[in-house]
Amino acid sequence: MFDLLGVPPQALFGQLLLGLINGSFYALLSLGLAVIFGMLNVINFAHGALYMVGAFVAWLLLTYLGLGYWWALFLAPTVVGLIGVVLEKTMLSRLYKLDHLYGLLLTFGLALIFEGAFRHFYGVSGQPYPIPDLLKGGQNLGFMFLPNYRGWVVVSSLIVCFGTWYAIERTRLGAYLRAATENPVLVQAFGINVPVMVSATYAFGVALAGLAGVLAAPIYQVSPLMGSNLIIIVFAVVVIGGMGSILGAILTGLGLGLMEGLTKVFYPEASNIVVFVVMAIVLLIKPAGLFGRER
Repeated sequence: MFDLLGVPPQALFGQLLLGLINGSFYALLSLGLAVIFGMLNVINFAHGALYMVGAFVAWLLLTYLGLGYWWALFLAPTVVGLIGVVLEKTMLSRLYKLDHLYGLLLTFGLALIFEGAFRHFYGVSGQPYPIPDLLKGGQNLGFMFLPNYRGWVVVSSLIVCFGTWYAIERTRLGAYLRAATENPVLVQAFGINVPVMVSATYAFGVALAGLAGVLAAPIYQVSPLMGSNLIIIVFAVVVIGGMGSILGAILTGLGLGLMEGLTKVFYPEASNIVVFVVMAIVLLIKPAGLFGRER
């Protein structure tokens, strides 16, 4: 096959695959952030820490209970979601009528507590997590080699992301959620328990972070620092897509992951800052984000 601007196709498509995988995690994590902000108006800085907790729950289930990857896909997001319910009921519910800054400071403190606790017990070197037997190996596509597990991560992330978008934007439950954020008193008058719905929304948002942690565990080492290394980029993705925009979070996460991959091919020195350059440009042109609406 021909080279593109002097780059072998194997290298180009390999970096695009890595970019798509990173973009899948960006999309999944920023989706959870967008759900929480769009429905609850909370800037959840603890999202990266809960992503890390999800990966550690998967590792603990395997290490101490012998429960493998497929069990962890269900149990780890459930555990993280229950942690989210406790946090929302005991702390965040007291801040809904206050400025966004209070929620940001609280969740930032919670992130430091979670990270510090796991660093104390497990150090910072990281723990390996094996790829499940069913997803080992890969496929030779001719122009590149596609590992089965990485393909699974991309496909499963897309299904979860667009399934969540459809549930929120196109179903009656999603309509109730949107109405509860705009006029909770009216929605409660129809017999809907708004506080329970709010808690469930926060739990679902952080459960998405826990699910991303399980998907990431076999690719990256399970480390207390894995969330803090990612959360700033994820916040940039949410800002570019538009705060609270579900579709914006998904499409922007995937697009920026691919852009990051292309940058590593043609200008590797800029790959770590390309997301923030795009964010600065978007904020100058459209402060509400690509898919956001002016308030």
